[in-house]
Amino acid sequence: MSQTLKETKSISCSDKNCPFHGSLSIRGKTLTGRVVSDRMHKTVVVQVDYLYYYPKYKRYAKRRSKIHAHNPPCIAAAKGDIVKIAECRPLSKTVGFVVVERTGGE
Repeated sequence: MSQTLKETKSISCSDKNCPFHGSLSIRGKTLTGRVVSDRMHKTVVVQVDYLYYYPKYKRYAKRRSKIHAHNPPCIAAAKGDIVKIAECRPLSKTVGFVVVERTGGE
């Protein structure tokens, strides 16, 4: 169920906050994670796993964070999908990222 950039551009949507069909510009970080919730309207919660380094012990520890991201209708990521999100301007109080690609899932 992977959706490439070419497939995304062929599907049209009328969302003004879509990075492909609207006027939303992308800048800053790009992260990859798994969608853990899609219950909000046009918004998903993405869990990003990363390693944190403790210099005192010279070891790494696993950590995770949950990031709210805008979900354009042309991508329509669902719970369990692996997605790539990119930073954009703040769209609301908690949303500062947008889903740009759906790479896999359940």
